[in-house]
Amino acid sequence: MLVVKKFGGTSVADKERIFNVARRCVEEYKKGNGVVVVLSAMGKMTDVLIDQAKDINPNPPKRAMDMLLVTGEQTSVALMEMAMDVLGVPAISLTAFQVAMHTTSVYSNARLKRIDTERIRHELEQKKIVIVTGFQGVNKYDDYTTLGRGGSDTTAVALAAALHADKCEIYTDVDGVYTADPRIVPQARKLNEISYDEMLDLATLGAGVLHNRSVEMAKKYGVELVVRSSLNTNEGTVVKEVTKVERMLVSGVAADRNATRISLIGLEDRPGVAFKLFDIIAKANINVDMILQSIGRDNKKDISFTVDENTADAALKVIEENEKSLRYEKVSVKKNVAKISVVGAGMMSNPGVAAKMFECLFNAGINIRMISTSEIRVTVLVDENDCDRAVQSVHDGFGLED
Repeated sequence: MLVVKKFGGTSVADKERIFNVARRCVEEYKKGNGVVVVLSAMGKMTDVLIDQAKDINPNPPKRAMDMLLVTGEQTSVALMEMAMDVLGVPAISLTAFQVAMHTTSVYSNARLKRIDTERIRHELEQKKIVIVTGFQGVNKYDDYTTLGRGGSDTTAVALAAALHADKCEIYTDVDGVYTADPRIVPQARKLNEISYDEMLDLATLGAGVLHNRSVEMAKKYGVELVVRSSLNTNEGTVVKEVTKVERMLVSGVAADRNATRISLIGLEDRPGVAFKLFDIIAKANINVDMILQSIGRDNKKDISFTVDENTADAALKVIEENEKSLRYEKVSVKKNVAKISVVGAGMMSNPGVAAKMFECLFNAGINIRMISTSEIRVTVLVDENDCDRAVQSVHDGFGLED
């Protein structure tokens, strides 16, 4: 059997935890299984590197940032190889360049294109544990690229798919996927199983347990994921295509504090205006989430939308650069907002979920700024100060507690 195991930064934050991970991997290896380990940078190393970069250059080139950030994962895999050597097990650490993990050329947010598996297969045949850097790849110019924050999950799933692994385990500092963030809702319940679609929405909407692109890839290639804790041996949450249990109305509540709302006031109410606006933003590689357009009055209309707070300044810049062609009267930016979402495949056959969510927020005295829906989710925009109360009230309202 071949198993891919991914460990996040908190799992390898210090010497004790590195050896804890090493022992878990060795235990799997001694069962006679092939083991591929994917690691993130140690603890807060990525944040430390970002701070160091901005101390030198407040607006560093993205290529240079990728060159810097990949050193975090390289440190982790080298130290893990050393730990396994101490434990008497043959292991080898490999960078994305040595594996040949090919990506697109978009620095800081590249996408994996293909993986050359020959080197890994060769090392596995030599009965070694293979330790691979997560979060990074190599583009057509032989430059290092990074996959965006949380990209190590995507690395692990991509390797599992390319190697046809029997299992892909994602180890974090929590026991699995919960109905809400246990730090906000202490009575949140751990899910035994969840579908790809539900997990994808939760990941995209701020659940934080898995990187959304990793779930997208797992669904595409049929890789069954298990999310579990690196700090204990509890059973985790299985993410797969079809879950056995009867679908609950709502599987979970997610919160995303990293949202910014941008509003363009006084746009011309004519065909093509929305296309022009969002085409400009798309060409700047900026993702837009919630969109609200007002009813036109006096041949004018307003359009509001949300973006990740890290891309808000870039979005505002391209909008202002195209002020003449967009012909808006003014632009407004609101940063202290949060997205609250309920997700569940059971919504498809049960009307009234949105109304129930709005009732919960009304009872808590929380005002809704924007609303967005799909077949399996309802998302609202609220003031950031109301975020935790909103999650708690919605979680309680749907009876998701343990």
